[in-house]
Amino acid sequence: MNIEERCQKIVALLDDKKAENIEVFNLEDSDYFVDAVVVATSIASKHALMLVDEIKKTLKKDGEIILNVDDSDDWTIVDMGDILVHLMSAEYRIKYNLEEFLGEFEANKKG
Repeated sequence: MNIEERCQKIVALLDDKKAENIEVFNLEDSDYFVDAVVVATSIASKHALMLVDEIKKTLKKDGEIILNVDDSDDWTIVDMGDILVHLMSAEYRIKYNLEEFLGEFEANKKG
């Protein structure tokens, strides 16, 4: 399964579990340290934890490996090696504006 297909599985899972404003950044052939980033807004910190549990449970069946999960009340990061999933509160999403940052890497791909 290629990176886009893997990201679409993550998007479908997040959408099914009521994550909001889901965006995918394909960063293959860019200078960023992973190939893709999925950013989504979680309703609350407990919602983010439930989403992480679903990601672990569902994607493990597909052979995906979760290397690390770094979580706080407002921002949880799931590290899958070549894909990062950011689950953020609405406030943190506005404050840190990852979309602009990642969009620059996506726009400046090599090739």
